[in-house]
Amino acid sequence: MSNDKAGRRLDGRVVIVTGAGRGIGASYAKFAASEGAKVVVNDLGRTLQGEAEGMSPAEQVVSEIRAAGGEAVADTHDVADFEGARALVETAVKTFGGLDVLVNNAGILRDRMFTNMSEQEWDEVVRVNLRGHFCTSRHAAGYWRDQVKANGAPVDAVVIQTTSIAGLHGNPGQSNYMAAKSGVATLAWSIHLDMNQRYGVRSYAIAPSARTRLTLNSPGAVEVVNRKTASGFDYFDPDNTAPFVVWLGAKGCKAPSGSIFGVEGDVLRRYDAWHVGTTVRNGKRWTFEDIERRSAELFAGSERAFQPIAEVTNFEE
Repeated sequence: MSNDKAGRRLDGRVVIVTGAGRGIGASYAKFAASEGAKVVVNDLGRTLQGEAEGMSPAEQVVSEIRAAGGEAVADTHDVADFEGARALVETAVKTFGGLDVLVNNAGILRDRMFTNMSEQEWDEVVRVNLRGHFCTSRHAAGYWRDQVKANGAPVDAVVIQTTSIAGLHGNPGQSNYMAAKSGVATLAWSIHLDMNQRYGVRSYAIAPSARTRLTLNSPGAVEVVNRKTASGFDYFDPDNTAPFVVWLGAKGCKAPSGSIFGVEGDVLRRYDAWHVGTTVRNGKRWTFEDIERRSAELFAGSERAFQPIAEVTNFEE
């Protein structure tokens, strides 16, 4: 825990972190608590295959936070169940008296090449990764709207969605995950449009890259996330992503609402999404001949549109 209690960035803030029993989510929860937040640690407590586990990972994280002098409570509701998500928000309000920050981190993988993907594999991933973000955000938004109506003043509240590199850049064998995570980024923008100016709620999406259960079971990711930089820096340590996410949740943070960020290692990226690449006008209705004649102009630069991120650091071989 932070020794400088007077300088803690989230002092008194109430924070929900979903999928917080392990990996990045656990790092968010523990770091938020170290910065003074009262944390609801949500985790359904399932294996990657969706099977129930014996000991609650949420309780384990809560125990660590309390042992370090922080305040936390465990929650095991299913975030993709609408009433379960309502109960999660109510847990924060009843236990700690309110809600200031929601970090939607819960997610699953069901990787398969598109031609072999089953209906169930598609539905399960979209349910947790997209519907799960909607359900919790919807109830948090309702709570904040009611607070504004009751108090006559905007709230300084934050919702942080978790998109992914796969959702923003693509990855073979993950069409279900890519579609859901791209939708999450759009959801963050939509919440910004509906909630920021009217109620004061800041909305963000982050694409974290770290060593987690998901990346360690993702095609081609294991070798990458287990490597260290030539200097010995553990580039994909989950703890690397926590400071930026917690910083976004701090009261008065000036990061523009609606932004999408990439967070990994020692690198921060801001994405400029939904920008027009090229515009071509014809002055009259298009014909096939007109389209063919202007196609090179229309497609200029498109070969760069969805290229993978270039290497940003040197790794040990």
